[in-house]
Order: sequence, then C-alpha cells, then structure tokens
Amino acid sequence: MTHLLPATIPSPTIGVFQLGPLPLRMYAVCILIGIVLAVWLTGRRLVPRGYESAQALDVAAWAVLFGIVGGRLYHVITTPEPYWGEGGHPLDAVKIWQGGLGIWGAVALGALGAWIGCRRHDISFLAFADAAVPGVAFAQAIGRLGNWFNNELYGGPTDLPWGLTIHEWDSSAGRAVVDAAGNPVVKGVFHPTFLYELLFLLVLATALLVVDRRRSLAPGQLFGLYVAGYPLGRIVVEKMRTDEAELVLGQRLNVWTSIVVFALGVWIVWFTGRRAKRSEAEAPAGPPEDDERPDSRTEAEPKSQDVG
Repeated sequence: MTHLLPATIPSPTIGVFQLGPLPLRMYAVCILIGIVLAVWLTGRRLVPRGYESAQALDVAAWAVLFGIVGGRLYHVITTPEPYWGEGGHPLDAVKIWQGGLGIWGAVALGALGAWIGCRRHDISFLAFADAAVPGVAFAQAIGRLGNWFNNELYGGPTDLPWGLTIHEWDSSAGRAVVDAAGNPVVKGVFHPTFLYELLFLLVLATALLVVDRRRSLAPGQLFGLYVAGYPLGRIVVEKMRTDEAELVLGQRLNVWTSIVVFALGVWIVWFTGRRAKRSEAEAPAGPPEDDERPDSRTEAEPKSQDVG
C-alpha cells in the first residue's frame, strides 16, 4: 500500500509539543476546546429558558469533573489489558493525557455532575440538559481530533482516497516510532473511523439545533433525542473498528452499550413527553404544591421558554 500514501489523509507524527518545560498534549487541547465551546453554547441556549448564561459555567464545573472521571473509569474497566494485564502498568490508568476516555462513562457521570450542579444553583436539570446537548455533541466531535493526533481509533485497511495513514506509535513519548534513518514508521492505511464519528456528531448536533427551533418539544425530549441519536452512529463506527475490545456474545461491548443507551433515549423522549401532557392536563386544577422543588419549576413551562 506504500504507493497509495500520497493520496491518503496524513496523520500527525507528533502528538505532544514542548512549550519550554511544559508538554502541550494535543489530545488534551482538543478536549479543552470542545469543553469551552460546549459551555459557551449552553450559556447562550440557557437565556431563552429563563436563566443567565453565566450559570452554564457553574453547572459545567460539576459536569466536566464528573465526566472526566467517568470517562476514564469506563475506559479502564472495559479495556483493562494495558493496565492490569500481562506487562500492564496500573499507574497508567491515571494518565488521561495519553488518551482513553470512554464516552459512555463520561456522559453518565457527567449527567450526574450536571444534576448536582443544577440542584446547587437552582436550575431545572431538564432545561439545562436540553440547552447543553447540542454543545456536548459538538464537543465530542472536536474531541475526536485528539484521536487523530494520537494515531488511534481507526478501522480496517483500505485503499479508498480518504484512507488514513497510521504510524507505529509510542504512547509514552506521544510521537511516532522512527526507523534507523529517523523517518516515522508507517503502519498502514486504514479507515478513519474517528473522522466518520466526527462527521456524524456534527450532523447530530446540527439536527438537534434545528429540531429544537422548529418543533415544540417537552422539557427533556431534546436530551432524549441526543441520548437515542448518538448510539445510531456509534454502532456503525464501532463495527468498523479493529482495536482490541471486550467481546460479549461475539459483539464488542460498546455495541451492546449503544443498544442499551438507544433504548434509554427512546424512553426519555416518551416519558418526558407523557409527563408534560399530564402536567398540562392537571394545570387547571389549581396552583402548584407548596413543597414543589425549585429545580422542577420550569419542567412544565410552555415551549416558548424552551427555544434554543
């Protein structure tokens, strides 16, 4: 496949740049850029829902911390060999800068962190989740560029024009392995599954913004659409990947996780829709209960405050 290399998508040979004594790891930079974008967009989308844009940062502080911990835990648990297997190094489990964040764990614990943040700052969790999910999808897309810098998450060999050149990679050094002449060692040309997922996430994020503007959704339904929508693309990408993974009944664990998460998203859309209809039907009966929690005050409000 060497003759195809000039027509392929190149991969970086360096994933870590030195700024004096400080290492600048592009994987981490991509994640940070995604977080900043997500917080900014969430803040803008909170305003029509009756909150201040600055409150997005208050909640994001909780969501990001929990999300990073959850993402790393999921990765280490589902890919234990590099840490606990033969020749593994347990201390590497905390080296997030070398790559390895499981999105399922990040979303699960990140949502928990967001819920805690919403409770502490008197914000409806469903309103915040609806405001946040387009930005979260955009952040995931940017984060996938970190996989490109790390020469990871690719599929099988290909001779397609958009094939991705992958180098033999030294994860500890954050750069490609070089031969005796000092040239980066090329491993081959593969499907850029990170790019496929990136493009899908951009489409998903855009679709969420469009649906939120054009449809009257109950609080929480946009969040459910994200939860159900992401697994659709992830299953396709997961089936193309060739890196080692835990198998359950012959399928990669992430495929089964995607199926479960898709079902959860469908349930969220159904449940929040039914809950809103029930609240509307009961509204004429009288004012809200005195002991109604403050963080649920917007969950039955009209969609006029839910436009993104």
